[in-house]
Parts: sequence; structure tokens; C-alpha cells
Amino acid sequence: MSQLVDKAKNYVSEKIANMKKPEASLNDVDFKKVSHDSVEYLGKVSVNNPYGTPLPICEISYKLKSAGRVIASGTIPDPGSLKANDTTMLDVPVKVPHSVLLSLAKDIGADWDIDYELELGLTIDLPIVGNFTIPLSQKGEIKLPTLSDMFK
Repeated sequence: MSQLVDKAKNYVSEKIANMKKPEASLNDVDFKKVSHDSVEYLGKVSVNNPYGTPLPICEISYKLKSAGRVIASGTIPDPGSLKANDTTMLDVPVKVPHSVLLSLAKDIGADWDIDYELELGLTIDLPIVGNFTIPLSQKGEIKLPTLSDMFK
């Protein structure tokens, strides 16, 4: 009997391991707006759902790092769902307090941008499997807003 149970476990785990899973990519990080207490950037994420049914997104977690430290982090609970057999574009807003930007003055001073690394975790509820997190990461430079950006 135990051999039969082991064979069944192996069969199920093999099928789940070879099952298609959603794929995601972090396409871009851009300046969005300036408010009285922070600067908001927008991460653009493209997610491909290979299934014929929409999949719920449980949450999106993010960490924005610069100069080797975390300057913004958070989670977006229940941001919607992925379209069936299609690619869904997701916007991930990241707010950076002005006080943090001031502490990065050494990096900013040379070229009016900050070097960053954005780490995202996109948690999706897959049928049978349960919660599945797709890790994403991107490095680059974000331009800081100019005076004209603040008055738009």
C-alpha cells in the first residue's frame, strides 16, 4: 500500500513541476508625480497568464534600494486578477519620502538621478498549487523631478 501512495505522490509532484506557470517581467520604472511629502515612481510589470481562466493576484510586495539600503518598501494587497490566456499590465506605485532623497544627496549631486534596484514579489493563487510568488528585480537609474515637474 505504501508503494502505491509513493507512486501517486511522485506522479502528482511530477505533473505539478511540469505545469505551465505565469511569467512576469519588470518593464520599466518611471517618475510619476511629486506630492508635499514624497516622490512617487511607477513600476510597470507585464504578466503572462497561460491558463484559460483568470487568476487572482494575492499581493505585490516591493523594495526599492539605493546606495545599498532600502529607501521604500511595502505591499499592495489584492491588486486584481490576471486576464485568461493573455498578458496583463500592472502598475506598481512606489512612494519615496523627500527625507530619504535628501539623505542620498551624494549619489544625486553628480547627475540628478539615483541608482536603484527594485525588487518585486508577485504572489498569485494557482489552482491546485496554491500561492506562487514570482520574484522580479531590476537595476537602473531614476531621474529626479525638476522644478517644472513639481508645477505640472
